[in-house]
Amino acid sequence: MAWYELAIQPDGDSWLVTAPQFDEVVTYGATQEEACRQGRNAIEEAIAARIADGEDIPFPMQETPGVGRFVEVPAMVYLKSALYMILREKGLTRADLMRLLECHREHVDRLFRLDHNSRLDAIEDAFKALGVPLRFDVPFPEPVAA
Repeated sequence: MAWYELAIQPDGDSWLVTAPQFDEVVTYGATQEEACRQGRNAIEEAIAARIADGEDIPFPMQETPGVGRFVEVPAMVYLKSALYMILREKGLTRADLMRLLECHREHVDRLFRLDHNSRLDAIEDAFKALGVPLRFDVPFPEPVAA
């Protein structure tokens, strides 16, 4: 769904991880697999920090080019960061979204907290309030002939 690139290189007995789209991401892992997990976690933390600080979030890739290492962010992280960027692009504030949704400030704040398990219908309502249709592209399997 949404991918970010990782740069992984040996560093003594561990693997150094950075992310080209996030200057602030630097982490380590004992193995390459652990380095990828740590990289994804660091990217999620960077996204959360950028939302909290009112900064832009790099747009993720929709597909990986096949060369390099990439991590996929969870769907809810992708949706919350997309909602945040759309709100910024439209020049609106959380207070504006609160008025559009006719709800309390805490409800809107939770839509942007990556550590909050927001309901999908709440995210969908926020996208609708901003005039952006929420679409999913899930390929259905071909029917099997009997």
